[in-house]
Amino acid sequence: MEKNNKSGIDRRKFFKVFGTGAAVSAAAFYGCKNNAGSSVAGGEGEIPTDKMTYRTSPTTGDKVSLLGYGCMRLPTISQRGAGDNSDDIDQDMVNRLTDYAIEHGVNYFDTSPAYCKGRSEHAMGIALSRHPRNSYFIATKLSNFSPETWSREASMAMYRNSLKELQVDYIDYMLLHGVGMGNGLDEFEKRYIDNGILDFLIAERKAGRIRNLGFSYHGDIKVFDYLLSIHDSIKWDFVQIQLNYLDWKYAKEINPRNTNAEYLYNELQKRNIPAIIMEPLLGGRLSNVHDHIVSRLKQRRPEDSVASWAFRFAGSFSGVLTVLSGMTYMEHLQDNLRTYSPLKPLTDEEFDFLEQTAALMMQYPTVPCNDCKYCMPCPYGIDIPGVLLHYNKCVNEGNIPENIGTENYRKARRAFLVGYDRSVPKLRQANHCIGCNQCSHHCPQGIDIPEELHRIDSFVEKLKQNVV
Repeated sequence: MEKNNKSGIDRRKFFKVFGTGAAVSAAAFYGCKNNAGSSVAGGEGEIPTDKMTYRTSPTTGDKVSLLGYGCMRLPTISQRGAGDNSDDIDQDMVNRLTDYAIEHGVNYFDTSPAYCKGRSEHAMGIALSRHPRNSYFIATKLSNFSPETWSREASMAMYRNSLKELQVDYIDYMLLHGVGMGNGLDEFEKRYIDNGILDFLIAERKAGRIRNLGFSYHGDIKVFDYLLSIHDSIKWDFVQIQLNYLDWKYAKEINPRNTNAEYLYNELQKRNIPAIIMEPLLGGRLSNVHDHIVSRLKQRRPEDSVASWAFRFAGSFSGVLTVLSGMTYMEHLQDNLRTYSPLKPLTDEEFDFLEQTAALMMQYPTVPCNDCKYCMPCPYGIDIPGVLLHYNKCVNEGNIPENIGTENYRKARRAFLVGYDRSVPKLRQANHCIGCNQCSHHCPQGIDIPEELHRIDSFVEKLKQNVV
């Protein structure tokens, strides 16, 4: 990592502090150019069922698989050809993926009442209840984002409904969800302090209905620092943070509201609080990178997927308990399993290589959308993630012509416009944004969504008129 001592860690201390027992995974989207047609570049052959890398929680002694199953992007019926308008969860496929994951050593499953339009917990309850309760750890969240859920009664109802949907009588890992979002500390206090919900959850932990209590962090660093300042009285069992090789040094540069993962991780290490990692691929952005970056990574390790670099990075820290991957397809799961079974930690030289890669990636102006869909639904029907992700895809593939005189202008223009109409129905495109801004305050990345939509729409109109 970096040779300076801003965080109090030099290169030699890096491995002493972070450990050589690190995690690798080739994860969720593997350098595919679209989500539906995944191609795996990360090895073949039998996947061992007894080689998963595990980490032990310092608070409860849980032996947790380094590969955690993120349940935000479960497979849907439409992904199997039932039509674009069907987004019902494909329960049969969820069951198959869950069975395969458990068979190969995965034991941590992360969900939320907010995921998959409120259907994730129910689907995972069905899938996991078919296995012995002691064979898996379930993590869920108190996702009381809306002011209608801030009352004590509404928040308690949400918590109890999670137990019901998951078909369990205790939660292994319970999170305060997305602290730091919205109005920062003021909103945190309304969601968890003023209504007594934090005290309630602490009491539930004491009663054994919650085994580990923590929080997931996005946004205002004052909230993160405050929650760590009260660690001695709360005793956080874990904290979930966004960590990847781009956010390690550049999160704040990408968006001033965000905080570099280096700071977040080191603050947890100081207090011996295990970290759970979300967005190791930045919602797939680190697997769908610019073609120049793909070539760079493939030249170094031709047999490995592009995404595996990101998962190896996230797992290569000894204070990380598990790395979450939203594995929608079986090939995603299989590639991750090959990478983590067992772990091959990054070398010192490879950390340098990824640091240089991150610096190169900062030259490509993608929108920091992680496809979490917290901005949805748009009251005007706009497919916000679809618009932003198509733009990012074209940036990475070199299909954003700077002007009409650019050498590949005609090809890039066609690729952008044709791809836009294929990716996003016309009635759901950016030109329908009226700037109501109901979306931005839900965005964990702090994107000014209307501004980005208007910018992309302006670019589209210029392309159509050949005046770029």
